Amino acid sequence: MEKQKKLVEAITDMEKDFPQWYTDVVKKADLAGYSQLKGCMIIRPYGYAIWELLQKQMDARFKETGHENVYMPMFIPESLLQKEKDHVEGFAPEVAWVTHGGETPLQERICVRPTSETLFCEHYSNIIQSYRDLPKLYNQWCSVVRWEKTTRPFLRTTEFLWQEGHTAHATAEEAQQETIKMLHVYADFCRDVLAIPVITGEKTAKERFAGAKATYTIESLMHDGKALQSGTSHNFGDGFAKAFDIQYTDKDNQLQYVHQTSWGTSTRLIGAIIMVHGDNSGLVLPPKIAPIQVVVIPIAQHKQGVLEKAEQLKTNLEAVARVKLDDTDKSAGWKFSEYEMKGVPIRLEIGPKDIEKNQVVLVRRDTSEKEVVSMDILETRIEQLLEEIQQNLLQRAAKRRDCKTYVAKTMEEFEKQLNTSQGFIKAMWCGEQSCEDAIKEKTAATSRCIPFEQEHISDSCVCCGKPAKHMVYWGRAY
Repeated sequence: MEKQKKLVEAITDMEKDFPQWYTDVVKKADLAGYSQLKGCMIIRPYGYAIWELLQKQMDARFKETGHENVYMPMFIPESLLQKEKDHVEGFAPEVAWVTHGGETPLQERICVRPTSETLFCEHYSNIIQSYRDLPKLYNQWCSVVRWEKTTRPFLRTTEFLWQEGHTAHATAEEAQQETIKMLHVYADFCRDVLAIPVITGEKTAKERFAGAKATYTIESLMHDGKALQSGTSHNFGDGFAKAFDIQYTDKDNQLQYVHQTSWGTSTRLIGAIIMVHGDNSGLVLPPKIAPIQVVVIPIAQHKQGVLEKAEQLKTNLEAVARVKLDDTDKSAGWKFSEYEMKGVPIRLEIGPKDIEKNQVVLVRRDTSEKEVVSMDILETRIEQLLEEIQQNLLQRAAKRRDCKTYVAKTMEEFEKQLNTSQGFIKAMWCGEQSCEDAIKEKTAATSRCIPFEQEHISDSCVCCGKPAKHMVYWGRAY
């Protein structure tokens, strides 16, 4: 029991030090480790299994909407990157450059992709000639490199895994429809799979992606009241098309520029899962994203028939869930703590007395509630319970977000609320960047988005008092 005690004590209370709690969970739940290169992480098998489930389910949604997967090079010649100057200026501080091939200096620097707009644009300029070639609905799963000053596993790393959709359309209307459609694909995925409720809306011009006409975002709220940009969708208009000469001949035999979009999410979503659902015992995983949905723990497994029955239960349950049987010689108490730390949704306990009564004990990770269930209805109950846990985690996260969403009509209220209890702040804004900058300077809060669902809080901008144009969600962010 001493080892079990140490395992639990190894997690810092989130109320005392949330960043340290996060790091503890990442390490103790075996999600990731640190590499020798600062800012790079080693995604451990359990962490990568979560990413694989996330990728599989998200990729299926992309394919349902007609998108195809491709793969672009990881290297971009500097001359190609320079074709879109706004894009280059936006990423310049984060770009990693290759200057040598072996011992030989390169005639031209090569960028390690921070994102792939320029590569897709060059490709589209070569393959799009006619309206019959449109739309092009491509997506790429890959890694990118951004030289970050401050890093944290999953949330912000030098190299990270992601997907980036890049599409080309005949008209501005089609591109806008695509941009919003994919944003809602993200929002629905976060809600239905990750059990994370998000706010959808448009980024301000200051927060817009470099080179984009408009940027839309899904914003989620973490346990500590900080916001996390969890996915973005960009309408590029025809700006990139003009820079890269991506033209097509329309039905009237006239040359037109294509209209493009780009949208992406990353391993940052794993960080969101940790910080939205986790507790002081470790990770809490929504069943739909959990590599192990049910762990079978034999009690007094040295006694005759216990391991055999546990193996039989595992086999039966594999038809309805992802199941693991832990038949190692660790103590039952150690196993309880280990799988609690790993966020496994359901723990199934089976011992000699349970076998006699034709029952098992089920323990929920989200509420710690215990339930005795007959083996005759076990598969049905497991299915029901997994769905109950999934819905409970979503409802709990939504309730917490709503409780940490505040309204401010004045800067005094704005600052007081942020200093008292962090969260989303809904406040009116005049639309001027000077006020946006002033709010950030005074409070360290940034505009998260102009939500699609607008509310009228007051007539005046929270900062300058001039007539307001939008209600904006504000918050301190990761």
